[in-house]
Amino acid sequence: MSKMTTEKHLVRALLNDGAMSKTLFEEELQDEMDEFLQSKQEDLDDYFVAITERDNQVAMLLIDEDDSVHINEEARAVLMTFWQKSIYHDNILMLIPQMVDELSEGYLFVTGIKAQEELD
Repeated sequence: MSKMTTEKHLVRALLNDGAMSKTLFEEELQDEMDEFLQSKQEDLDDYFVAITERDNQVAMLLIDEDDSVHINEEARAVLMTFWQKSIYHDNILMLIPQMVDELSEGYLFVTGIKAQEELD
């Protein structure tokens, strides 16, 4: 699949409230949850995100600060709340090229997120 097609599907799913695939989540992300949780804990991340794209479908997993797992549209909503909607949009736009590169190489896109401490 071309990088442009992958980007289109990511934009639709992550920025335009497009539907995500439960089947793709089950096939590519579900079995990795223990490994993702371990990575989040070892790296002391507040959040952990994994995204995959295949056959015009996108799936997403998010592990929150309490180690609760959220999938697909719920994961997007939790991340959008954490980042606030405008910051979410800007951050996803910034991350999409990296997502496309990793997904086009056959990898999952995974990243840990650390919350910034508020300055007094």
